Amino acid sequence: MAVEVVMPKLGMSMKEGTVSVWNKEVGETVNKGESIASINSEKIEMEIESPAEGTILDIKVSEGEGVPPGTVICYIGEGNEQVEEKKERDIQSKSKKERKKISPVARKMANSANLDIDTLVGTGPGGRITKEDVLHALPEREEKKQEEKKQEEKKQEEKKQNETEHQPINMMRKTIASRMMESLQTSAQLTITLKADVTQLTNLQQQLNETAIARYDTKLTITDFVAKAAILSLLEHPAMNSQYHNGVVETFENVHLGIAAALDNGLAVPVIQHAERLTLIELAKSIKLYGQKAREGKLLHDEIQGSTFTLTNLGAYGVEHFTPILNPPEAGILGVGTMYDTPVYREDELCKGTILPLSLTFDHRVLDGAPASAFLSTVKAHLEEPISTLL
Repeated sequence: MAVEVVMPKLGMSMKEGTVSVWNKEVGETVNKGESIASINSEKIEMEIESPAEGTILDIKVSEGEGVPPGTVICYIGEGNEQVEEKKERDIQSKSKKERKKISPVARKMANSANLDIDTLVGTGPGGRITKEDVLHALPEREEKKQEEKKQEEKKQEEKKQNETEHQPINMMRKTIASRMMESLQTSAQLTITLKADVTQLTNLQQQLNETAIARYDTKLTITDFVAKAAILSLLEHPAMNSQYHNGVVETFENVHLGIAAALDNGLAVPVIQHAERLTLIELAKSIKLYGQKAREGKLLHDEIQGSTFTLTNLGAYGVEHFTPILNPPEAGILGVGTMYDTPVYREDELCKGTILPLSLTFDHRVLDGAPASAFLSTVKAHLEEPISTLL
C-alpha cells in the first residue's frame, strides 16, 4: 500500500509550509532516509527524507506551492502500484467511456488515431458515434495541433526576446521582506560607524587557537571575539539591550544574542540564549553549532526566537562599513566589516596595524546618539584590549 509523505509541522505557530524543490520525480526510486524534497516555513528550511524504500508514485504539491501541515505532498510505493484516489478517477473515466455510444468500427478508428472518445460528437441514432464522426474529427484535431504548435512557437520566441527571469518568492524570502519593511517603517533607525585597532586581538587569536583547537576542537574567529565584546558592552550599557513596545521601553537583564547567518536562499538569525553566561570558548562553539544548523536547515522554531541584540558580519564579502537593518523589535544591531592592514602611529612611531570597521544601527526611540556611541566605544575598547574578553 502506498505510503503518504506529509508536510511536517516545524513549530507550534506554523500555518503553512512550501515545497522549495523536489529532488525526485514521479517514477524515480528512493531509499529510506534519502532526501526527496526541500521545504520551508518562515525562516526555517529543511530536507524531507523518504519514510520508506520504493518509487515516487505521485507528487501532490508542486514547487513553490504552500500547504498546511499534515497535507499529503507525495506518495511512495511499489513501482507498478497505483495511488488509490488515482485508481478511482481512472475507474470513473473508464466507466464514462464505456457508457459512450459508439460503433465498433468508429471505436477502432478512434483508438488508432489516439482520439479521445469523450471529445467526439455522435450524429447517429441516440447520439451514437459513427465512422463519419471520427473522419470528421480527424482534420479538426490536426488543425488544433497546428494552432497549438504555432502558439507554443510564439511563446518560445517571446521568451527569447524577453530576458527577464521571473521566479516565485519562497516563504523565507517573503518573511524576510515583510520583517525588513516592518523594521524600517516602525522604528527610527540611525547608523553610526567606528574603527577598532585589532592588532593585539589578531595576535592573541593566533596564540590561543593552537590550544583552543587541541583542547576544545574549536577555532576562535574574529566574530567570536566581537560577539564576546558586544555581550560585555551590553551588560555595561543595558539601554542597548532593549526594545520599544506599545509606547514602553523594555530593558532586559539577560543577553539573548542573535547571530545572522547567510543562506543560499535567504537569511536566518539563530539565537544564543543567556549568552552572558558563556565563556569565550562556549560562545564560539555555540556560534559554530547554530551556524551549521542554519545552513543545513535544521534550526528549530524556538532557536530563532527571543533575541535582544543581533550581530551580523559581512567581512567575508570585502565590505567595510554598511547599514544593518534592525531585527525587530530589538533596539540595536552591530555590523562587522572586513579587516584590513594600514599604517598607524603608536607612541609617535609609524607601524602596521590591523583595523576592523564596526557599524551600529540603533532605534532612536529607545536611546540617543550619545549613549549609542558610548556603547560602540566600549565594544572598541574590549577589542583593542582583548584580554578583557577572557576575564
